[in-house]
Order: sequence, then C-alpha cells, then structure tokens
Amino acid sequence: MAPAAANAASSGPAKKSKPRKVLLMGKSGAGKSSMRSIVFSNYVARDVRRLGATIDVEHSNIRFMGNLTLNLWDCGGQDSFMESYLTRGAGKREEVFSNVAVLIFVFDIESSDFGADVANYAAVCRALGENSKEAQVFVLLHKMDLVQAHLRSKIFADRSAQVRRQSETFQSTVVFYATSIWDQSLYRAWTAVIHTLVPNAMALEMLMQRLARVTDARELILYERTTCLTITKVTREDEEGNPLTDRFERLAAILKTHKHSLAKHCRVQTSSAHFAELEIKTGRFMFFACQMTENTNLAVILPPSEMCFNAAKATVDAVRKKFVELDTTVASNKVRVSQEEFFAGAAKDVMSEKEEDAERDRLYRPAG
Repeated sequence: MAPAAANAASSGPAKKSKPRKVLLMGKSGAGKSSMRSIVFSNYVARDVRRLGATIDVEHSNIRFMGNLTLNLWDCGGQDSFMESYLTRGAGKREEVFSNVAVLIFVFDIESSDFGADVANYAAVCRALGENSKEAQVFVLLHKMDLVQAHLRSKIFADRSAQVRRQSETFQSTVVFYATSIWDQSLYRAWTAVIHTLVPNAMALEMLMQRLARVTDARELILYERTTCLTITKVTREDEEGNPLTDRFERLAAILKTHKHSLAKHCRVQTSSAHFAELEIKTGRFMFFACQMTENTNLAVILPPSEMCFNAAKATVDAVRKKFVELDTTVASNKVRVSQEEFFAGAAKDVMSEKEEDAERDRLYRPAG
C-alpha cells in the first residue's frame, strides 16, 4: 500500500469552532479512562491495565475532524471528588456542569453497590439540568463481557430501566449502550456520542446519499482517520437486510488494528500511521477505502463490477472538494437545513437525481 498522500485535499486553513464540552463521569474503576485511551489514544485493550486512577479532573482537547474540538473532562470517580463536583458555592458544581454538550456516565455492570452508583448519577443529572439543560446524556453499562452471555439482555434492560427512572429531566432523552473494551460495542457507543456533536452532520449525510446514488454503492462509510469512529454512513437496497448490524463497528475495530500493525512495521506512532488506499475485490463485492479529507477516510462497498469500481473511484475524486468544504467549515446556527436549501447553497454543484442518472449512464456505457 502506498503511504498517505502528503498533499491531502485542502481548501485552506480550517476555521476554528468553539470546543464542545464533554463530561466523562462514573464511579472510580468503572472503566472511564480505559475507554477514553482506547478510542482517542490508540491503546489496545490489553494495555489499559497499566493506567492509574484519575485524580480530580483530567482535561483533554481532542481535535475531531477539521471543525470540531472535543473539550473532554475525565472526572475522577472517588467519593471525595464526586462530592466536590456536586457541592454548591465553594465546590466545583458550576465550573464542571456549565456549558456541557454531552454527559457520558459510565456504570460498572458488576458493581457491588449499584444503588449508590445510581444515586450519584441522579445527583449528577440534577446538577446538569440546572446548568446545561440542553445537554445530551449517554449512559454506558460497561464491562458487559463479565456477564454471562444468556443473561446480558435481561440485565441490560433491567439496569437501563432502573437508571432511566433516576435521570431527572433527562428521562425521555437519555440513551443507553452496553459496552466492553474487548469488542466493538465501545465503538458503537462512542460513534453515537460523536454523531451528536459533528457540525454539518445533516449536510454530510445528504451529500453521502447523493454520492451513493451516483456510484451505485451498496454502502458508504465516512470515518475519522485517527479514531476510526464512523461519522456517517449510507446503506442502500439489498444491504438494508444485512444481518450483521454491528458491521460498521467491526470495520472500525479492524481498521484500528490495521493502524497498530502499520505503526509497528513502519516504526511510527499509531496516531501517525495512515494509508492512502486499500482495495479488496471478490466475486461477491468490491471494496475500497481512501483518504477523503485531512481528517476523514471513506469506505465504499460496490457490486462485483470492474467498470462500476473504476467509475466510483473517479466520482469520489471528483466530489472530494465538497467533503473538504464541509470538514473545514464551521456550522452556522442553522445546521439542519432542508435538502432544497442545502443543495442550492453549499453543494449547489452536486447533480440532481435526473442528472445523476444521466451521468451514471454515461460512465457505465460500454466503449465503442
């Protein structure tokens, strides 16, 4: 495989956006720092054992795509720290819970005092509701690998219901995920978190849908290059019935493993290990993954046709500048525009459906 292109497509320096504040909270030992290190610091699961307990609050500014910075607050879960976060006046209550975009609360599913953990969670939700009532809350019931397989669904449902009842003003909006550092469930949960924060998410989804139509792709997956988290995806036609519902998270885990392999053999840091292009051709499907922007890669799944494959690669090259534009443009207050508004504005040169059909006919017309 060729090394990543030095001169990635670019439309000039990215405009700076305001960092989005993310709180990562839960009891000490629940696994907060482990999952953060796997997702954002390229740790593998077996290496997190050497991580120590978080002391007070660890702040990290993480660049995710060109127009999104995560201001991640990893909050220590020891009782003394939790008390300081929740104490009014002299404590850190207002500092911690103000201007929060997302709260991720992690429960150890095997905790010996789950009731006390839920009580702490309820207090956190009250403080969040007072200071950041528009925040999105995610609850991760972690270490599910420790639960016997035949009991997982029931325990997850029971614990989720118990936690939801104590979610204060967030009862109707809180989202639950069962997670483990030993499988792809961690990527599914963090993909959902990131998706709520990505600027221009609606515009990216619409552009991906159009690209899928033009290329006749079965599926498209746009993912962030460093973390391999899925930003957005499109599934068409027969693939909608694919029984592997976790295939996107599996792909993220495979690509992350591939990054570790590249880093090892190229003797570079894992965060710097990238590839320019990856191709797979079989009698059932064809696949390629390529760098789309400085911060993203695109994976394309196609029918087993060489002509379709080559035309899709040419089309992806042609629309790359639009993805660069959306990657580096700070979203306005009106992000969720209608399809008509968007395609008349930021992507006005993207073809209509009639033009797409004509272009596909032209590209796939046999020579001679």
